[in-house]
Amino acid sequence: MIRVEIIAGGDVQRVGFRDAVWKIARNLGLSGTVQNLEPYDVSIVAEGEEDALKEFLKAINIQDGPIRVQKLKVNWSAATGEFLYFKILRGDWQEELGERFDVAVGLLHRGIEVGEQNLMVSKENLMVSKENLSIGKMMLEKQDKMLEKQDKMIEKQDGMLEKQDRTIETQDETLDEIRGMRSDLHENANKRLARIEDDIVEIKRSIRELGGSCN
Repeated sequence: MIRVEIIAGGDVQRVGFRDAVWKIARNLGLSGTVQNLEPYDVSIVAEGEEDALKEFLKAINIQDGPIRVQKLKVNWSAATGEFLYFKILRGDWQEELGERFDVAVGLLHRGIEVGEQNLMVSKENLMVSKENLSIGKMMLEKQDKMLEKQDKMIEKQDGMLEKQDRTIETQDETLDEIRGMRSDLHENANKRLARIEDDIVEIKRSIRELGGSCN
């Protein structure tokens, strides 16, 4: 067990620094005291294990909100064991009440600052969302144009297919006509051959009647 005596300077009075020191010391299992030191500093005495005290020194060097520790004057010595726990030594109740009021005002101011920061972040996020929405609309417009072009291409292809269908129909009709003509020619040729054969038979019969011979 060892002892450390600290004089903290900076913005450390009337800003809630003593309460912060008390919480840190309690969490680290230290014993000792913290009190305001006229005119502007804070006096801290802490006893405990060396590792815990070193961590304590780092933790109380606070730079957050209204608390701004600018310097820490440190003196190490042997522990006396005079403290049972860590406590805040307070002054006159009117002075303490004023400090409490100052701390509350500081916290309120800090809350307003955080709220303003959150509002700025929200505005930035809103701007980013609007930009993303604008980009999304542009992408949709481009996609719509591409779909329109594809529709036109499909319409052209449909037109070409219709022309091909018409051409095929015309070809089928021509083939049907050619087949019909061939059928007619074949039928006419057969009729002519039949008539010729009939004529030959008649001629042969006439020759036989005249007394000739005909093979």
